Amino acid sequence: MATAPSPSSSFKHKAPSLNLLRTFLLSCDSVATGLEFLLMAPAFVHRDRNTVCVMDASCRLGVSLVERLLRRGYAVHAATYGHGSGSRYPVSSCGGSEVLDADWVSRMAAVAGESSGSLRRLSGENRRLKLFHADPFDYQSIVDAMKGCAGLFYTFEPPQDQSYDEFLVEVEARSAHNVLEACAQVETMERAVFTSSVTAVVWKENRKAAAEFDEREWSEPNFCRKYKLWHALAKTLAEKTAWALAMDRGVDMVCVNAGLLLVAADLSVANPYLKGAAQMYEDGVLVTVDVDFLVDAHVAVYESPSAFGRYLCFNGAVCRPHDAVKLEQMLSHDAAQPASSDGLRATQQRIQNKKLNQVMVDFDAGRHVEE
Repeated sequence: MATAPSPSSSFKHKAPSLNLLRTFLLSCDSVATGLEFLLMAPAFVHRDRNTVCVMDASCRLGVSLVERLLRRGYAVHAATYGHGSGSRYPVSSCGGSEVLDADWVSRMAAVAGESSGSLRRLSGENRRLKLFHADPFDYQSIVDAMKGCAGLFYTFEPPQDQSYDEFLVEVEARSAHNVLEACAQVETMERAVFTSSVTAVVWKENRKAAAEFDEREWSEPNFCRKYKLWHALAKTLAEKTAWALAMDRGVDMVCVNAGLLLVAADLSVANPYLKGAAQMYEDGVLVTVDVDFLVDAHVAVYESPSAFGRYLCFNGAVCRPHDAVKLEQMLSHDAAQPASSDGLRATQQRIQNKKLNQVMVDFDAGRHVEE
């Protein structure tokens, strides 16, 4: 892949102004939904790709990615957003550290189901795990975390106690903008894997007219605003922002659009993904994914030389009353709680992920990158 063009001087030390970003977001409704560039596989030159950055490494998916990448033999820069400051968006101090932070290791252990000691051993005596504190509004802290990395795995999840609203929509889009601009500045960066959502695909005015949804579909921002589907709007605008920057700055980006992540500790009826769940069920597009499959999908599209564009990622579809009842019990955290399927009827699945399945066929989950 050709080296990404050098960022303009205005981006050397600071992120673009919020007004510029707001102007871009307001124009997103006019962005072509076809996005022809997603259909073209980019040239992809193999280089040393064994050092990667995971950002945000403190969220559920981020922690699981760090664990899997370390086990696979990668050196990992784990960039964490601070979620304990009490502010309405993640803020933390900047700078890197080669010393494992005890609090982060404990949180990672709880998420991964490991002991803190085993995760310390997992990091290896060769110190393949480095921690960085990043702030989505601090452009330089993002660049610092990525330096020396050939790949980026980027995911944005707000703190558990913070709900999606219009403010968070702008925060997520701004973060995506800063991260992709930083990718262009890091000379070693070869590929960025961007985590988006199925909610960035399925919400549109004429959705019932579509025979089937795949990665070519986009949610409509105006529709999302009209019905206050803030999670869908945030994921749609953040992803469109990322694609616009990737095109403009010459960044090789691949996007994984995930279904509802089935992690018992994080599931609740308040999950913002589930706003409009009844309509998604009726439309045949309510899909789920377990964390292992989602992590494998991220690694697979990163390692595949032919991967390009967007990939819908799910390994479960809620299309039958029995499936809906089971999901309801998971959300209530009470398997014994009787749930009724009265009034529900089976629906036909109208969303497919054939493109991802083609990549996963050749993926060896047990392979070690040092082999």
